[in-house]
Amino acid sequence: MIYIENDSLDPYFNFALEYYLLKELDLKDDVFLFWRTVPTLMIGKHQNTIEEINCNYVKEKKICVVRRITGGGTIYTDPNGWQFSYIIKKPFMNIDFTEYVKPVINALAKQGIEANYNDRNDIYIKGKKISGNSQYCDERCGLHHGSILFNTDLNELVKAITVSDDKIISKGLKSVRERVTNVKDHFDRKINSNAFKNLIVDEILRNNDKRYVLTLKDIDRVNEIRDQKFKSWEWNYGKSPKFNIIKSKRYEGGKIEFHLNIKQGCITECKIYGDFFCKGDIDYVSCSLAGCFYKEDNIRAVLKEINAESIFYKFSIDELVNCLI
Repeated sequence: MIYIENDSLDPYFNFALEYYLLKELDLKDDVFLFWRTVPTLMIGKHQNTIEEINCNYVKEKKICVVRRITGGGTIYTDPNGWQFSYIIKKPFMNIDFTEYVKPVINALAKQGIEANYNDRNDIYIKGKKISGNSQYCDERCGLHHGSILFNTDLNELVKAITVSDDKIISKGLKSVRERVTNVKDHFDRKINSNAFKNLIVDEILRNNDKRYVLTLKDIDRVNEIRDQKFKSWEWNYGKSPKFNIIKSKRYEGGKIEFHLNIKQGCITECKIYGDFFCKGDIDYVSCSLAGCFYKEDNIRAVLKEINAESIFYKFSIDELVNCLI
């Protein structure tokens, strides 16, 4: 595995760097990154950005908003939180988080902190979440992306992702504090953010001396990807046409929401949102449903034909049909 030091706090650059390493630069080995950002909301690939964030607060506080290429839900991060990325340069067709969260759990264990992993994508300490994880995979390569709450400002987290109502924010903060925790609070000694980074990176690399330093050519190309893709309004917000039917449910695999335009009993347009994970292009599912009659048998037949169970992580055909109808 190759380690690349990345000191940038620019979330658009950092996601562009992931993309560049994944899609363009082949270093003949897997790559590991450990990085952080200015205050940022990271939106899951399949989410409706406007519905996930407190737009007025985000604008007032100049919080960055960027969409990941991975699924999952919205997270808030700041310079006291960390992100880690594994760029896997081999066919990566099955979503499996275990291999990539175990090193973090092991690193914490060596510091006397017991952490556990659940069967979706999260790492917990004493029943409270410290890390969410998401993945991108295709027939050539894969990306595992994880976040770690080290000393993140939980007040800002709540205010940035909820509506601006003091009562709701108060309840939201209480709920968040009951469900999440910062890693720093579980150390038996004082430790700063950089020291935490070093102990995690050292454990994961285990004295691996493979390093790569980004060249000026690399950085120029990453900046191009940042400006053309990850900083663009189209990527982060996107045009969202009005739909006349919205169907939404939450299952083991996460929340899924179908926005449908239906004319004369036929689905003419479909958009799929949610914090789920999937393999392949979700637009393929949307396009396959367009033109289908809005009837259970017809929808079930389409989903079976495209093998939708293999596309959506931990969703059954029955669950998808049940949500749609």
